[in-house]
Amino acid sequence: MTFSEFNFVAELQEGLDAMGFEKPTPIQEQAIPLILAGKDLIATAQTGTGKTAAFILPVLNQISQSQKKGVKVLIIAPTRELAIQIDQQIQGLAYFLGISSIPIYGGGDGNTWEQQRKALEMGAEIVVATPGRLIALLAGGKVKFDALENLILDEADRMLDMGFSDDILTIIQHLPKKRQTLLFSATMPPKIRKFSQQILHEPEQISIALGKTAKGVSQYVYHVYDGQKEALVNHILKSQDFQAVIIFCSTKDKVKSLFKTLKKQFQVEAFHADLDQSEREKIMSAFKNKSLKILVATDILSRGIDVEDIEMVVNFDTPNDPEDYVHRVGRTARAEKKGKAVTFVNEKDRYKYRNIENLIGLEIEVVSNPDEIGPGPDLKAAHSGKSHSKSAGGGNPKGKKNKIKGKPRGNHNAKPRQHAGKGEKQASSENAQDNKFRKRRNIKDD
Repeated sequence: MTFSEFNFVAELQEGLDAMGFEKPTPIQEQAIPLILAGKDLIATAQTGTGKTAAFILPVLNQISQSQKKGVKVLIIAPTRELAIQIDQQIQGLAYFLGISSIPIYGGGDGNTWEQQRKALEMGAEIVVATPGRLIALLAGGKVKFDALENLILDEADRMLDMGFSDDILTIIQHLPKKRQTLLFSATMPPKIRKFSQQILHEPEQISIALGKTAKGVSQYVYHVYDGQKEALVNHILKSQDFQAVIIFCSTKDKVKSLFKTLKKQFQVEAFHADLDQSEREKIMSAFKNKSLKILVATDILSRGIDVEDIEMVVNFDTPNDPEDYVHRVGRTARAEKKGKAVTFVNEKDRYKYRNIENLIGLEIEVVSNPDEIGPGPDLKAAHSGKSHSKSAGGGNPKGKKNKIKGKPRGNHNAKPRQHAGKGEKQASSENAQDNKFRKRRNIKDD
């Protein structure tokens, strides 16, 4: 199938041709016809599948044929980064249509607030907003959505995790009851289905590769003590001249601590909720144009960024939630490209690690620690199968294909480099295993 088969208006098709869009992704192929037909929709698709274009393209086509004046489409996103990213994609896809959009998010100064308010009052055709800032603008009583035709909730599961369900319902009270509502989510837990019943009307449902990581990503795990993690990150980063790496930590305090260590040897920045909007934008701009090579970040970056050619994702801390692993890993190997994901697992994380493998349906290859790092904890008991111990060397080992439950494992091509050096003293043992997951930390919209 090609995009021309959707019969978009000529100006939109011209834009797609100019951008080199030829064949739709599976989520686009299934969602676009339903949206064009005016159906409400619940779509489940992981990051990197092209879901943003799946809802942008059909609503752009609808707007181009609408006679109404004012805001026609409202897109609600959980974070400012995702709101900005969606707005940028709209601007690119709508280039030949003359359709206007504006991102509405917190964290800016008084001038930003005023610009957003005026743009809403003047009637930008598409508004991409975070819930908190939009409610603040609605409270002023000058923003009207009388002409609204489409409401789109992106990363709905993330918004509910962050406690935005009441805010979204408050926003919906300001919208026309007759509208098309589209809900996109990476996962579909019961709370999402229950929530969708409150805001959608007889929705169609689509589910694309839920819980699976991209085929192009090679995944590895190291068994380590916490005291070994920083040395191991240094070892991996030195193994080759990486151009784009994201290192995920579980908290902003860990992000700050690791950043202080790594900046002594590498070109690196920290990305977390304490940064103001101008700092975030400056860092992301540098990372996108490759003048900045390494980001240390919280899960605020696990969704909603579109940076090409990220070579490697490092999970400095094992994600609390298996779905978060899929989102983190989804930052690499996008658009059918290749990438690498490396995860550090300590004694307390063995159960999280097992749940990740169960979700993705794959036994992740275990890599031996480099000699200078020293051996880590023996976590083989946490595996459902045998541990495949390999030589380290940047976390890119070569091994034979292994079969798991009768299916072949992923292919790992690069041969490891051997690193000589004196073994460092093994870090002290962790506390006894903890069966309970720590409560997932929420990232609030400013």
